Amino acid sequence: MKRILLATALAITTFTAPASATDIMEMTDSERDVFRAEIRAYLMENPEVLLEAINVLEKRQAAEEAVNDTTLLQTNADEIFNDGVSYVGGNPDGDITMVEFSDYRCPYCKRAHKEVAQLLAEDGNIRFIYKEFPILGPDSLTAAQFAVAVLLQADPEKYHAVSNALMEMRGEPSEAALTAIANKQGLDAAALLEGMKSSEVMQIIQANRALGQRLKISGTPTFIIGDQILRGYLPLDNMQAIVKEARTKE
Repeated sequence: MKRILLATALAITTFTAPASATDIMEMTDSERDVFRAEIRAYLMENPEVLLEAINVLEKRQAAEEAVNDTTLLQTNADEIFNDGVSYVGGNPDGDITMVEFSDYRCPYCKRAHKEVAQLLAEDGNIRFIYKEFPILGPDSLTAAQFAVAVLLQADPEKYHAVSNALMEMRGEPSEAALTAIANKQGLDAAALLEGMKSSEVMQIIQANRALGQRLKISGTPTFIIGDQILRGYLPLDNMQAIVKEARTKE
């Protein structure tokens, strides 16, 4: 903030000070003191100028970030939208694709889980891709490994059911808890517990982590809707508005 204020102050005084006095490096100590006093006096009399300048700067930075995100999405499009591994739900032929990077131990992911389900149920025309993105410790990794093992060994519907159960789980993903989830879905728990340790499972998770790093994703949930990367929890009405906006760009 101090840097922003200083830059703003210098920009303001560039227009008010004589041309010969704007190069602060060529000023004497006494001239600098006068210059600083003038800056302070001007800002004290016109504090709204600082707010206006900061607002302009924030809008400019947001616009630059949006351009950067668009470039990142274009560069990594195949791995984001068509990696051939990630779960694809909702309407596979939908006119809008929504991607979620999520962690089963993330409280904000749990909060968003039901809202994402409601969005997909009510809209009916969204292609939804789920990326396992465990970043919150060993329990996160264990849950993701189990889910990916299901994805590799069973059909997408079973994966979806198991993923929902893991998201709704309150305790830790112990072997007993994972076995109970598998049994409820009629799956081979022993095969899944063994399969989750495979190199193939870890390769998929590591690929998602590497993709997230390239996309500058450092937290969960993170969503991709249309040409936007949306970092952080989104309530249902925000999701709906963003989907609507994305459709206007198609």
